[in-house]
Amino acid sequence: MSAAVIETEEHKALRAAVAALGVRYGREYLTKVVRGGGHPEELWAEAAKLGYLGVNLPEEYGGGGGGIAELSIVLEELGAAGSPLLMMVVSPAICGTVIARFGTEEQKRQWLPGLADGTKTMAFGITEPDAGSNSHRITTTARRDGDDWILTGRKVFISGVDIADATLIVGRTEDARTGKLKPCLFIVARDTEGFQRNVIDMELQAAEKQFELVLDDVRLPADALVGDEDAGLLQLFAGLNPERIMTAAFAIGMGRYALARAVAYAKDRSVWKAPIGAHQAIAHPLAQAHIELELARLMMQKAAHLYDQGDDFGAGEAANIAKYAAGEACVRAVDQAVHTLGGNGLTREYGLGSLVTAARVTRIAPVSREMILNFVSHQTLGLPKSY
Repeated sequence: MSAAVIETEEHKALRAAVAALGVRYGREYLTKVVRGGGHPEELWAEAAKLGYLGVNLPEEYGGGGGGIAELSIVLEELGAAGSPLLMMVVSPAICGTVIARFGTEEQKRQWLPGLADGTKTMAFGITEPDAGSNSHRITTTARRDGDDWILTGRKVFISGVDIADATLIVGRTEDARTGKLKPCLFIVARDTEGFQRNVIDMELQAAEKQFELVLDDVRLPADALVGDEDAGLLQLFAGLNPERIMTAAFAIGMGRYALARAVAYAKDRSVWKAPIGAHQAIAHPLAQAHIELELARLMMQKAAHLYDQGDDFGAGEAANIAKYAAGEACVRAVDQAVHTLGGNGLTREYGLGSLVTAARVTRIAPVSREMILNFVSHQTLGLPKSY
């Protein structure tokens, strides 16, 4: 798949360089890591050394000085090579962006250089058992106790907590004027007393494990709060928009990988004298998958551009649409790839069977397609809410 024509020469060069790195590792490397219960440490370290992990972070803190546009290219190309790094969605994209935009100078010095060079990793905790996609129902609460904060609550489906140095937790504090709860962000170090994690047994096989977090009266210093406690949703969505854009990149990369495997197979496999790719029943669905992935990429690029230009409102709509389109395109591309290979599509040799489950994740996380449709119908079309 060729790079979109709207990309700059710098973006094309970055895409080519990352693609070369991804090919050197590939699907076999990641599969071996997952089966061994490990983490893709070698790929993470090399990507960091080449400056790819922190390409979106400020130069004065060791980053590349780029934006989410550049970071999404990195994740997409690694995914297209079969070796995506899911923690890129969380550590540099969400946590790094939030700290870079709203953190204190001390927080930036403490975290950004490490997030940029890969020596530090941060997880992100927002989802709760009873809140789901509704961030307004978050019950993890923070209350003041002198100069400290006391954080209490539960989180579920939090990625990579076992390898993270800290987790950026979304809690809620009481507004002194209205009594209503408002979201706030706290950095919780992994060894903080009262901060417990329990692995969730998942059918999905991935290097990044999922965890339930329990915060039992966790005492945090005043400087654990990121940004202004009155900023509320502004700071939260400063991290959620990049999350949606990067999830789109993850999905597009996965779809591209599956499509490339299917196309190669369709060119080589012959049943009735001609390669099966000569038959329209095979060729047309693959062509459609390519079209849908390209369209999703264009929306992802638009969303990244708006976000990097500081248009948080415009980026919100585009990021949600990009995530929706990419998730749908990914699922269809993977499904068609497996169907093209027939029985071979479910063998370990071809490495597509495991993507059937993984592709579904891009539809439901970090926000379901139904919630995105709610967002578009309410915010864009102005239709009334049913809830």
